[in-house]
Amino acid sequence: MKYQGMPAGMWLLFKGSFRKNLIKVLGFGREEADLITSAAKRKYREIVAGLPEFEKGDRFKMNILSCATLSAFILSMPEKPDADRMTAYYRESMMTPVMKRFCRIMGKQKFTAKDVAGLKKTERQQAADRNPYSWNMTFLPYPDGSGYEARFTRCGICTLMKQLGLNDYIRAMCRLDYTMAEAGGVCEFIREYTLASGGPYCDCGYRKKGAQ
Repeated sequence: MKYQGMPAGMWLLFKGSFRKNLIKVLGFGREEADLITSAAKRKYREIVAGLPEFEKGDRFKMNILSCATLSAFILSMPEKPDADRMTAYYRESMMTPVMKRFCRIMGKQKFTAKDVAGLKKTERQQAADRNPYSWNMTFLPYPDGSGYEARFTRCGICTLMKQLGLNDYIRAMCRLDYTMAEAGGVCEFIREYTLASGGPYCDCGYRKKGAQ
C-alpha cells in the first residue's frame, strides 16, 4: 500500500493523540514519548508498505490503518504495557474531538436506508477472500426491527496483529467498538464472540436505544 493519501492522513490526524497518551495514560516521560513516536512513524510506514492496496469501496481501509498505527506504537515501546492499559491507551488516543464528531455523524445515519445499503454492499464484496487484511461480513437484521448484527468471519486486524506477534493486544482494538457506538448516541452495542478469543465469528450487534 502506498503511504500517500489516507495512510499519510491517518498518521497526521492521530500521531499527536497517540504521543500525548504515551505520557498521560502509560506514564512515559516527554523525551521518551518523542523517541517512541519517531520510531513509530518509521514502523508505521514499514507496516503500510507491506499491505496490499484495498479494493475500491472497501469500507475497512481505515480500520487496518488504525491497527497499523497502534501496532507501530506498541512495537516502538521499550516496555509493553499489559492489555488492559493498552486498551485504555488506544481508546484515549483514538477518541479525539474529530473522531467523536465523526461518531455522532455516523450515528445520525445509523439504521437508515443508506446505512443498510452500504452493509449489504459490503456483504456482497467479501473482500477478505482476495485481501487477507480486509474483512468478510454477513448482514443480519433483527427480526423485530430493533437493529442488526454485522457478523464477521474474517478479520484484517487479527491477521495483521498475529503476523506482528501482537495477539495479546487485539482485544484493545475490539473494545473500541463499544466506545464508538456509545459516542454515536443512537444504539447499544452487543457482542458475544470475537475471532481473537477463539469464537466462531465476531458479532457486532447494534440495537436501537429504547428498543426492547
